Amino acid sequence: MSYQSQGNAKSSDFFRTANSKARTIELTAPEALMAISILAVSADGKMAQEEKQTLAANHVRLFSAYSREEFQELFKKVLELVNKYRPSDVFVAAKNGLTPKLRQTAFALAADLVLADGVFTQEEQELLVELWEALELKDEIGQKIMEVMIIKNCTDNS
Repeated sequence: MSYQSQGNAKSSDFFRTANSKARTIELTAPEALMAISILAVSADGKMAQEEKQTLAANHVRLFSAYSREEFQELFKKVLELVNKYRPSDVFVAAKNGLTPKLRQTAFALAADLVLADGVFTQEEQELLVELWEALELKDEIGQKIMEVMIIKNCTDNS
């Protein structure tokens, strides 16, 4: 199965910015992973219960070395940044805070979150393709991650 951007996705500004504010935001790798996760689930303006549960489950595994207080502090810091800056500025800072390998992890987390409700819409496909392009992932990696997340989350993956 091949996924391609339709070129008319509404999220294009979400993952790109010319604004210099992005340069003032510095994120550690854990903060960057958290930021991309939060941005992915909030891209459609609402957070489904399944997305909340998947966000919590993914981050329990990823941040198992963090105490409850440290995790809450990390989440709070990233949420404040998302509320203070434009999503595109936070995205650029998050991307800059990740190694190429961690960008793959961030994309897998985002795809898992976006598809957690078991539905794969055209808008979600466009969002995920744009995200993998913005993260500068190789096409075969982006496609593999999406295929696995569709199998994992969607009962009708046709």
